[in-house]
Amino acid sequence: MEKIYLSDAGPKVSPAIYGFYRWNNEVSDTTATMEKIVNLCLELGINTFDHADSNGGYQCEETFGNLIAKKSFKREDIVLFTKCGLRLPHVSQPGVYVRHYDTSSDHIQKSVEDSLRKLKTDYIDIFLLDHLDPISNLEETAFTLEKLKDSGKIKNIGVANFSVFQHQLLASYLKKRIVTNHIELNLLNTTALDNGQIDYIKQRYMRPLASSPLARGRILEGGDPQAVRVRAKLEEISEKYHVDKESLAVAWLIKLGALPLIGTTSEQRIRNIAESFNIDLSHQDWWELYNASRGEL
Repeated sequence: MEKIYLSDAGPKVSPAIYGFYRWNNEVSDTTATMEKIVNLCLELGINTFDHADSNGGYQCEETFGNLIAKKSFKREDIVLFTKCGLRLPHVSQPGVYVRHYDTSSDHIQKSVEDSLRKLKTDYIDIFLLDHLDPISNLEETAFTLEKLKDSGKIKNIGVANFSVFQHQLLASYLKKRIVTNHIELNLLNTTALDNGQIDYIKQRYMRPLASSPLARGRILEGGDPQAVRVRAKLEEISEKYHVDKESLAVAWLIKLGALPLIGTTSEQRIRNIAESFNIDLSHQDWWELYNASRGEL
């Protein structure tokens, strides 16, 4: 895959990104599975990996760092995202007794230091805030992010799951650019097209990162009316392009300018997503799928 700029102020990334956001409950042998998945991604040209401090019961970063330490690939050949904000009760998090968000200065600084140590790296390519804590001091939050960027510990600042107003609010406190916003976007959840998120991301010259591009498997397996309707339309159009339904579903996102954030551990689904970049979806076929999602057949 040819690398592309994430935004006019951001680094180059692979056009598909692998994220560990679904590893909390779905992966048993984490070390072996991660090595297999990472090697597959690199084989397919996917060199960008998205972490969060809480992924995999607060273990995924360390497992990935052990892979870096094995030197099976060079640190400079990959792009690392990680994030903080979501805090979950866990044995490794004494004092955390309720799921909540924390984007305070103290938590950001501690999270970055912990992530650098676990990932066994000197820098994070893109550090994101996951949601915005409404009771954090925004001035301190912004100052901390800029100080970390000036120090070289983080190279770029991003956000995840921010509304348009939250995105604008944080940006107003920052002198440095926000280079990405991770949002949930797929054929079964097109809210970001209606609430202004996609429009604002593009206005800021960024590419939207679409998490759950296959709707957590619901596109292929869901039994609800919307999933059944969209799947039928995918089956119809996929015959025209001679491609897999899931590849076509991701091609719909790519046509929109989004970068799919892969979360599955299924090798076939990862390959289906990689194959989607070879599909030149027509203008009207894009609209047929969008209309099917909205029930406007």
